[in-house]
Amino acid sequence: MPKIGNIQLGEFPLLLAPMEDVSDPPFRALCKEQGADVVYTEFISSEGLIRDAAKSVMKLDIYEKERPVGIQIFGAVLESMLRTVEIVEASGPDIIDINFGCPVKKVVCKGAGAGILKDIDLMVSLTDAMVKHTKLPVTVKTRLGWDHDSIRILEVAERLQDVGCQALSIHGRTRAQMYKGDADWKPIAEVKNNPRMHIPIFGNGDVDTPEKAMEMRDKYGLDGAMIGRASIGYPWFFKEVKHYFKTGEHLSPPTMLERVEAARRHLQMAIDWKGEKLGVFETRRHYTNYFKGIPDFKEYRMKMVTSDDAASVFEAFDEVLQVFGDYEFA
Repeated sequence: MPKIGNIQLGEFPLLLAPMEDVSDPPFRALCKEQGADVVYTEFISSEGLIRDAAKSVMKLDIYEKERPVGIQIFGAVLESMLRTVEIVEASGPDIIDINFGCPVKKVVCKGAGAGILKDIDLMVSLTDAMVKHTKLPVTVKTRLGWDHDSIRILEVAERLQDVGCQALSIHGRTRAQMYKGDADWKPIAEVKNNPRMHIPIFGNGDVDTPEKAMEMRDKYGLDGAMIGRASIGYPWFFKEVKHYFKTGEHLSPPTMLERVEAARRHLQMAIDWKGEKLGVFETRRHYTNYFKGIPDFKEYRMKMVTSDDAASVFEAFDEVLQVFGDYEFA
């Protein structure tokens, strides 16, 4: 069974991916309840953190019920990254994760995230320095390469392991692909099957059904799956995958009551954590998936995603339960 440092994980663990404005404490709590084995924070800018930027500092909030939890940071300047390690360590996470995979232009243009895939030596030297600067296990999330012509993930994985990286999560796309096309898991399997590798190798990208998670485990032989978009507005995905692994059957989808109660809890926790304005705004992206597939639902969805006050959104939840309470999800 895979381990990250001294953290023993179960067979084929499911990890909640770090997603900007998604993987906050309220959502992580819901995913943990539904079977996520390890959860990661939203990625945190090293430069923002050392400037004491409010949004970056807030992302350091973690709770005991989340453990094991990893805090993910990104940056490309050694001094800033080492200072960030000290700040992050004081928050008491179980894991420090380095983002070498974010494809967003505003991150890449600073040489961070996937931008560092253009400079493998810098990627390795940063990881080496950070490993030496903390007693916590350091892990890395990255992509296959900058583009199709510069995929060096086998070399990258070996070098990161050699400097002390404790686990590697690999998204099966290049930076040039962004999120387009299909994720290619074959190069990830090549990393896993390299006889020199002994750290856990987790796959990421397009795991959106229990069958795909099983394929990643059985066909590609990976140590676990990092789940991103499939979990947005649907924290039950983790539980459904585990049920499928155990029984070979699909778990019945959550009922309307369960969905409304989860959405209600999600919004309330978000408000408690970040205040009404941000809580209402940043929870909107989840509602489409909470209530996906319901016919004639547009009126209620629009109310949820356009209302600026919490009372109106909670009212919409009540209306949904009243009007669609008997709806059965396929």
